[in-house]
Amino acid sequence: MSGLEIERKFLVKGEGYKQQAYSHSHIQQGYICSSHGRTVRVRIRDERGYLTIKGPSENGGLSRYEFEKEITLDEAEHLMQLCEPGIIDKTRWLVKSGSHTFEVDEFFGENEGLVMAEVELGAEDEAYEKPDFIGQEVTGDRRYYNSHLRKLPFAKWK
Repeated sequence: MSGLEIERKFLVKGEGYKQQAYSHSHIQQGYICSSHGRTVRVRIRDERGYLTIKGPSENGGLSRYEFEKEITLDEAEHLMQLCEPGIIDKTRWLVKSGSHTFEVDEFFGENEGLVMAEVELGAEDEAYEKPDFIGQEVTGDRRYYNSHLRKLPFAKWK
């Protein structure tokens, strides 16, 4: 998959998303490179591997170019060894809301206690239905980017 990624990010209130989720998976991801808004990410999602390249954010963090390719689990495990220090560990919950799917990430390790949701859109002004667990919007706030959480984990904020 490649193309323009348009998404909005939100903090999550409560744990109601778990009962509303139709699926969930475990994700570990590392970054081979993360500077100047560009990232090269390696992800292991359950038993599948992915390599993702993202360009710098545009329009206040609402959109950015993304290229993603599935790779073998063995390739992903080897590439994880090349990553910068700090691994993101989370469970992703999928919740349907209207015609959209919200991806809710529950973080572990040094990011324990942080729960965020994002929704991908086809256009920057596309309407969507917010589930009841959606809180403050954090789209464009770099502190909430996974590549930043790797460097400055949620547990160290204050």
